[in-house]
Amino acid sequence: MEQQNNISCIIVDDESIARDVIANHLSKINNIDIVASCSNAIEAFNYLNNHKIDLVFLDINMPEISGISFAKSINKDIKIIFTTAYRDYAVEGFELQAVDYLLKPISFNRLLQAVTAYFDTHTTANSSKTPILEQHGFMFVRADRRMIKVDFTSILYIESYSDYIKIHLENETIVTRETISAIEAKLPSDAFLRIHRSFIIALKSITSFTNEEVTINKTSLTISRSYKKDVLKVLEKF
Repeated sequence: MEQQNNISCIIVDDESIARDVIANHLSKINNIDIVASCSNAIEAFNYLNNHKIDLVFLDINMPEISGISFAKSINKDIKIIFTTAYRDYAVEGFELQAVDYLLKPISFNRLLQAVTAYFDTHTTANSSKTPILEQHGFMFVRADRRMIKVDFTSILYIESYSDYIKIHLENETIVTRETISAIEAKLPSDAFLRIHRSFIIALKSITSFTNEEVTINKTSLTISRSYKKDVLKVLEKF
């Protein structure tokens, strides 16, 4: 994808290590361009005066001008993802219509969830922008207070239950607090297919299908009306 189609973002934090952590996480996601890394709000103001920016990763507790004050003063078309060590500002952050409010230390999975929320909400319907990972053949998810490696080839299907999901593998099921959109962004699109707002299936695991449902082993999963046209277009190629 050409750079002009990408989302431009800046990172604003008075701690260089914090900026490096966010930059490292973002380097794993396509369609995001880090165009500046600023150590304070004044530096960020100066940059915004001369450049068009889509998204700001913004610390709150900074010297001279706080992240909250900075967010109140910039163009409302610029979206904010707060990155802070303090829970106290969460309500005020969301009152400013922030995309998300991330607490340090920020994990890659949590940042990806925030970026996915931005893409889901703030890109146009006909845009091809989606946050896509550099594929490695596996992903890590948090379960039982650990980060667990999940090989893509072992996944049968993924099921969403509001604020958590179940990843059904060949020999076990992993439960993690994650959105299905965030998980979908980690999966190779040529091997997985969203068939419902609550289901993602591994194409290799399909036992059979009709116009209404897909069967994986002995489990039948409904193809929702909103996904049916695109789903059948893929399945009928087999």
